[in-house]
This record gives sequence, C-alpha cells and structure tokens, in this order.
Amino acid sequence: MKKKILFALFALASTAALFALGGKEASGADNSLQKVLDSGKFVLGLDDAFPPMGFRDDNNEIVGYDVDLAREVTKRMGVKLALQPIDWNAKEQELNTGKIDCIWNGFTVTEERSKAMAFTKPYLKNAQVLVVRADSPVKALADLKGKSVGLQAGSSAADALDGAAEFKASLKESVEFKDNLTALMDLEAKGVDAVVMDLLVANDNISRSGKAYRILGESLSPEDYGVGFRKNDLALRDEVQKQLEAMAKDGTLAAITVKWFGSDISTVGK
Repeated sequence: MKKKILFALFALASTAALFALGGKEASGADNSLQKVLDSGKFVLGLDDAFPPMGFRDDNNEIVGYDVDLAREVTKRMGVKLALQPIDWNAKEQELNTGKIDCIWNGFTVTEERSKAMAFTKPYLKNAQVLVVRADSPVKALADLKGKSVGLQAGSSAADALDGAAEFKASLKESVEFKDNLTALMDLEAKGVDAVVMDLLVANDNISRSGKAYRILGESLSPEDYGVGFRKNDLALRDEVQKQLEAMAKDGTLAAITVKWFGSDISTVGK
C-alpha cells in the first residue's frame, strides 16, 4: 500500500512539473509554436465584455480590435483562431493550466505580470483614467476625496489605483465589479462616483453608448498593451511578434487600427 501511495505522489509531482514547463518538454526544448501548428488551433483568452478590444456584437459574435489583429496573425500562421471567454480575475490560472495559449484583450504590461509571463513588445499605448457622470461636480482627482470609485476586479485599473496610494487613501471606498460595463452601469445609477478604466475603452464606450459620461483630464498612470504568454512559450510569443511586425510593415496593422480608432495609434515598428 505504501508503495502505491508513493508511486501516486511521484506521478502527481511529475505532472505538476510538466505543467510548470509550459511549452517546454523535459529536455528543455521550447515546442510551444510547434504544438499550435500541429493542432492547427490558437486559443486566445479574453474578456468578451471589453469593447473595443473584444466584445459581443448584436449577433452575439465576438468582435473587436484585438480579435481582428489575432485573426490576421493566425491566418498568416496557417492556423485557426479559437476565442475563449474567461473570467478575467482568473486569467493567469487559465493560461498556466493550458486552457488558453495567450491572453490578448487590452492586456496591460506591468512589472509584476512580466515576472510571471512572456509578453510581446507593446502594440498600443493606453492610460488609466477616471470616468464620471457628465453632470458630476467632480473636475479633478482631488474632488473625489471621500467618494466611491468602481473598477474591474483583477484589472490593471486595480494596479493603477494601488500605485496612487495617496489618492486611494483619500477615497471613501473602491468597489470591484466583474467587468467595466457593470461598473459603468453602477456609475450611471449613482452607486459609485467614478470608474477607473482604460482610456481607449472609456472613449469607445462613451462614443458607442451615447451615455452622459465624462473623462477627467488627469490620468492615474500611462500603460502599454501587449500579448501575454506562458513564461516558457517564447517560440510562440516570437512568432506572434514577427507577424505583428510584418503587418505593421505592409500596412495591415495600420488599416485595422484606423478601422477601430479612426487613426493609426499602433506602436509596432515605430
């Protein structure tokens, strides 16, 4: 019986070790790209309620800027794109357990995330800003002293708020929501006084919804968007980077960016 238990523990430890290797075999070779090519499928993890990066349209189809970029990248790689909605608060777990091949959805590159993942070079610049109701008396960050601020759980908005320690300490409370759209609905209902979110996403939501929101002129922090992979999946990461650079060179990246943002604000190759 003891031998059986020891064998089971050994097998479990071996399986855990293989998971930790990500796209590497026990030999140390990185086969992350080859696995995707052999399967013919590239699984992209995303929050499907994050316009304009990734969201569901009126036909319940997942569309968006990042979706268009990924479709072009995977087309050039010769594989099929599979879109996998995930709980954004558990995104790292979804990646590390192998359920998805990457996180590509307005994913902010941070120092902490870079320690645990392999990122492409940034492809868009962004910032964390505060959105208030158009009729709000709030004009600056200081005006939010003693008030409530909402944000998406597990997002870079939380990191930005933590990084602005003095501002955070001045607040009455910070309230976490499943996604930005829910946070904005609570803002509209006057449940919170402001929402911390991505500038690009805030601009798109205000334009698309026509709701009476306003973005404060002061931002909490500048940001860069990148595509996140498992730490050891460098071959797959480098292939995606190569395709993005090729798209920038032939004008495809600019065309997709203009389609979604009205101008070419991409940063690849610039």
